[in-house]
Amino acid sequence: MNRFRPDMTGEPAVELNGVSLRYDTADEVLSDLDIRLKPGSFTFLTGASGAGKSSLLKLLYLAHAPTHGEVRLFGLQTSALKRRQLSALRRRIGVVFQDFRLLDHLTAFENVALPLRVLGQKESDYRDEVVDLLRWVGLGERMHALPRSLSGGEQQRLAIARALINKPDLLIADEPTGNVDPEMGQRIFRLFVELNRRVGTTVIIATHDLALIREFDAPVLRLQHGLIVRDVEHQPA
Repeated sequence: MNRFRPDMTGEPAVELNGVSLRYDTADEVLSDLDIRLKPGSFTFLTGASGAGKSSLLKLLYLAHAPTHGEVRLFGLQTSALKRRQLSALRRRIGVVFQDFRLLDHLTAFENVALPLRVLGQKESDYRDEVVDLLRWVGLGERMHALPRSLSGGEQQRLAIARALINKPDLLIADEPTGNVDPEMGQRIFRLFVELNRRVGTTVIIATHDLALIREFDAPVLRLQHGLIVRDVEHQPA
């Protein structure tokens, strides 16, 4: 995998200023959030079910715009970007969804290669890269398998590989260990740690698994009822 291209502007990788989010006419699910994460940082996002973790992630991978406040990614104010600029920014973000979102009719290789195919790249240009990445996540012998023939842990690692193939500057994972056993959960977390240390990608992992969080020396951002109750300068207890 190629070396991360560091942000040369000195801007935070993620910056939220007074951000709130409301769906339709319902109460706010996020309220007046101020967050700053440095490029190359590794952060856990935690909180009880309904605390607003998934809503915050949706703001960060540009699925929603805030009701109030400002979201900036790598120095870019997202609300001020035109459609083409937003598309370019989205290509800098990798997302591992809780439900994987793999395409059942495509092989493991084809699932990982799909983002590159969408960009118009030829298989001859990306084949070696996809194969290397599948080997890195432990799926080198399963690259021709369909998702339904893979275990839950293998599907999760496949989803991670797909999120990484574009070499994102920001990787967002929503409950990445929610469908696997504790041993596999540790292996998946170590993949993220290695990615952060080896490549320099900014990583944000949303999880409610406090036991796993305690095993890794990384800052924790905790949400409660849409509010920040622990900032990223604190370490897990």
